[in-house]
Amino acid sequence: MVEVFISVIFIKKILAYILNIETSTKNCSVSIAKSGELISLKELNNGSYSHAEMLHPLIKEALSESELSMGQINAIAVGKGPGSYTGLRIGVSSAKGICFANDIPLISINSLEVLAHSISIDTGLIIPMIDARRMEVYSTIFDNSYNMIRETKSEIIDENSFSEQMNDHKIYIVGDAATKCRETITNSNAIFIDNKFPSSKEMAKLSFIHYNKNIFEDVAYFEPFYLKDFIATQEKKKF
Repeated sequence: MVEVFISVIFIKKILAYILNIETSTKNCSVSIAKSGELISLKELNNGSYSHAEMLHPLIKEALSESELSMGQINAIAVGKGPGSYTGLRIGVSSAKGICFANDIPLISINSLEVLAHSISIDTGLIIPMIDARRMEVYSTIFDNSYNMIRETKSEIIDENSFSEQMNDHKIYIVGDAATKCRETITNSNAIFIDNKFPSSKEMAKLSFIHYNKNIFEDVAYFEPFYLKDFIATQEKKKF
């Protein structure tokens, strides 16, 4: 009896379907993965934040393409941030709502870790960056095996940023903040990779690892990783 029980649990883990959601930047991204392998990807990045309108239609398209119903999904994974306050709030609230409605677990993944996995390198360091305001960015540092070697920070970029790391390594700055750093960080060991955003495509394998290790969030209390307080901007008056 014990052997049969263990076998059933093992099969359940291997056959997990996970719905992945990433909305920390202007990229509204949804994917479905089976056992860590991508089977559907739906994304919209039109240069604006249209997540409120597009997220649920993209989820429906991904389910339809995968020939799955929500009742067949074993877990929801969401990019927890840092990033856009509004984008994160929409993504996390949608993920939590689906988990509550279907009584399935919630997985969260650092959006900078998701971004780091959009490239692969043999040597050096990966520095994923998400644009904030002016010369401010959200960033962290990974080695070439995707081990985080510095915590996530909100920081102002100047000519001395990451100088210590560039003494010994090439650094690969990846993300939508790479463009504005190009003119400020001029060290030849800095390589800039533009037009990359956190995507649910890279979440497929990461969320499956979390699922198999039972690394879940408390759906009732989980909040996005905003990293800093939200600052509302006042709309200019029209005369």
